[in-house]
Amino acid sequence: MDLAFIPSPSRGVLYLGPIPLRGYAFCIIIGVFVAVWLGNKRWIARGGRSGTVADIAVWAVPFGLVGGRLYHVITDYELYFSEGRDWVDAFKVWEGGLGIWGAIALGALGAWIGCRRRGIPLPAYADAVAPGIAFAQAIGRWGNWFNQELYGRATDVPWALKITSSEDGRIPGTYHPTFLYESLWCIGVALLVIWADRRFKLGHGRAFALYVAAYCTGRFWIEYMRVDEAHHIFGLRLNNWTALLVFLLAVVYIVVSSKRRPGREEIVEPVAESDEGEKATSESASDEDGKAIAETTSDEGEKAADTPGDSGEASEGPEDAAVPEPSGSAEDKDKDEAGSAQKS
Repeated sequence: MDLAFIPSPSRGVLYLGPIPLRGYAFCIIIGVFVAVWLGNKRWIARGGRSGTVADIAVWAVPFGLVGGRLYHVITDYELYFSEGRDWVDAFKVWEGGLGIWGAIALGALGAWIGCRRRGIPLPAYADAVAPGIAFAQAIGRWGNWFNQELYGRATDVPWALKITSSEDGRIPGTYHPTFLYESLWCIGVALLVIWADRRFKLGHGRAFALYVAAYCTGRFWIEYMRVDEAHHIFGLRLNNWTALLVFLLAVVYIVVSSKRRPGREEIVEPVAESDEGEKATSESASDEDGKAIAETTSDEGEKAADTPGDSGEASEGPEDAAVPEPSGSAEDKDKDEAGSAQKS
C-alpha cells in the first residue's frame, strides 16, 4: 500500500466553452515569459536596451517550437507513421512531444536571424538568456505532469508519481517522477549560471555553454531512468548519446573560447551605446547652456542693482533747492510791513 505519492491530474485540459485550456501549453507559455523577463533584465545589466530580448524572441521562440517538434517526430517517427497511426497527430503539439535538442538548435537559428537584423552578437545574447531558458525548461516540464508522461521506473518512494491513465500503453502505478527531477535540476542549472556569470564575468557565449554542459549532465542520468519507448544505440537511449555529445561540444567551446577571447564583451548593443553617447552630449550641452544663462542673468542683476544708487545721489541737489519756504513766515512779514505804515 502506498502511503504517499504525487497525484496526477485527472485530465490535462479544461474547457472554457468551446475553447480548450491545456495545462501543457500553459506551462510552455509561462516558461517563455519568464525566460524573456529574466533575459531582458540581464541584457540591460550588460548595457543593452530594454525590449531587445523580446524582439529577438519573436524569431527564436517560433523556430524553437518547430525545431523541438521536428526532433521529437523524427526520433519517434513510429508514433505517427507506423501502421495504425495517424500522421496528422504529428502536428498536435499541445498533446506533448518537444525535443529540447531540436528546440535549442532551431531556436538558436531564429535568434541568429533576430540578432543579425539588430546588429547584435549572438553569443552575447545567448549569455543573457541562458538562465532564463533553464527556468523555462523547469516550468515546461510540469506540462509532462499534466499529460502523465515522461516518468521513470516503478518505485514506492514517498515522492513517487501515481499514474492513473492506461492510454497509449501506460500501466497505472507509481513511478519515479523524472519530470520533477529534471525540473529541479534545471532550477539548479539556472542558479549555477547566474552565480558563475557574476563570479567569473563570463562572456562570448561561455555562460550559455555552461548552461548546456550542466543541463546535459543532469539529462544523462535522468534519461537513463525513463521507461518510455526510445531508440537504443549500444545499450544507451538515443538521448543519452545526444546529451553526451552536446556536453563534450559545450566543454570544448568553453575552453577554446576562454583562450581566444577572454573576458566579456564591452559593447553588446551598438545602438544602445550610441544612444548613451547622444544623451551624454545632450546633457553636456544643456549644462553649458544653463551655465551661460545663469552667468548672463547674474551680470544683468548686478548692473540693475548699481543703477538705482547713482540716480538717487544725483537727484538730491534739485530736491533740496525746490523745497518751498514755509507759508507762515510770509504772512508774518506782510503784517509787520502794514503795522509800520500805520505808525508812520
